[in-house]
Amino acid sequence: VAGTGEDTAQDEAQEHQPWKAVRLLFWFAGRYLSDLADLPFHVQNQHVALLRWYLPAAEPRKVNSQLPPITNGNTSDMASDVHPVTEDSQGLVFNEEERRDDVKPGRKPICDLSNTKSDICEADGDVRIIGKDTRMIYVANSQFINRDTGESWTIKPYARKWDKGSGAKVREVTMKLVKSHGEDKHCDVNHSVPALVFAIGGWTGNFFHDFADVLVPLFETSYHFEGEVQFLIANIKPLWIKKYHKYFEKLSRYEIIDYDNDDRVHCFKQVTLGLRCDQGDFTINPSKDPYGYTMADFAKFTRSAYSLKRDHPVRPAEQAGKKPRILIVTRKATRKFMNVKEIVHMTKKLGFNAVVTEADANITRFSQVVNSCDVMMGVHGSGLTNIVFLPTHSVVIQVVPWGNLDWIAGNYFRDPSRQMKLHYLEYSINEEESTLSELYPRDHAVFKDPMSLHHQGWDTFSRIFLVEQNVKLDVRKFRPVLEHALQLLREQQYT
Repeated sequence: VAGTGEDTAQDEAQEHQPWKAVRLLFWFAGRYLSDLADLPFHVQNQHVALLRWYLPAAEPRKVNSQLPPITNGNTSDMASDVHPVTEDSQGLVFNEEERRDDVKPGRKPICDLSNTKSDICEADGDVRIIGKDTRMIYVANSQFINRDTGESWTIKPYARKWDKGSGAKVREVTMKLVKSHGEDKHCDVNHSVPALVFAIGGWTGNFFHDFADVLVPLFETSYHFEGEVQFLIANIKPLWIKKYHKYFEKLSRYEIIDYDNDDRVHCFKQVTLGLRCDQGDFTINPSKDPYGYTMADFAKFTRSAYSLKRDHPVRPAEQAGKKPRILIVTRKATRKFMNVKEIVHMTKKLGFNAVVTEADANITRFSQVVNSCDVMMGVHGSGLTNIVFLPTHSVVIQVVPWGNLDWIAGNYFRDPSRQMKLHYLEYSINEEESTLSELYPRDHAVFKDPMSLHHQGWDTFSRIFLVEQNVKLDVRKFRPVLEHALQLLREQQYT
């Protein structure tokens, strides 16, 4: 039976209701966005953050789908995982306490000051860099016409900005936006590659800080240039550069410019001031790195830079007659093993070939020693930084001194070891294994309440637990750790 005209009209009305709802939704959205534009920028960011939570993420724009391979001269060693490079479509940084004056609607920020460890500034255009006493970077670009005239950022280009002690040794550099360059800034030297300006002052000279504050951030910031980048280094130390020359030669094909002593005007089309880094020490966060780099990538790059031959440790089950090598890193002054001979005897009894040595100042020579070993053990200290030379899937054993040092042990070496795809084992000594038992009575806070000494500050904490303390390892208690290391080597699954 055919419907009446009234029924047909009702059906048509119901059929158009969804479209009315859609039109109404767009109307509300338009009003919302219009009102949003009139709000203060920090309030806008709060709304944007909520929208990002509720709405599906847009497909990121690919900037470069391939990374330069990290190889040891053998194409079979190329990294198998290629991470696409992505870029935030709006370039927003949500840290309003530090960024409110730097970020304005509709433009990508020049400097990111949101990282608690390092500031970094990036700009394209007509770049003029002047070092020596001036220490200025001038950037002219048509996209900056709407910016405030003379807008500038001043940072210390060293990746430890929270540490006032290290920062005192690093001078500031200013990046300033200009509409055009004056006659006094004509180019003395024109460069066809991007510039990277950074400092190596701070705590460099300490082996751990050499890597955590400079070499790892430098890799993270510059590796994607594939050698086509010019380094301008402040607080330069010639002997330090010489020590790590293999890193610098692998990252840049160009002679380093001494930024503090070069008064020429250097001209570039692109500049980066400061180093990108994770907020932790000796780590890389691939989810925040624009190129998806990891500490495993850095370790592989290191083995390539030093021409280290071994990418994997031995498998005792498959390589009959070949004993795994264990490197026992000793120390001269503090936190040293007091019974090295007992430790060596135990390792040999379990089937290891033991190598006992202090970290060598000749990094090229010592890297070969480390790479030849399958297990590395040592008391917490900068010598464990040599884990960067170990083959992937090797075993690291950190002996943690007495005194509730879990955080420092984990932050400095436990987390980095795992990020490098190394097996990590940890042995925390008891008070009987610490020479502090010979210096303090058992009812002292050293044993009863170590945290109370932590709260007295770094000087007290470090003097007692890092300087005064040595280790007499109970080899009977330590044996299961060595057995576990052997088991991990037997069960290797290389990928």
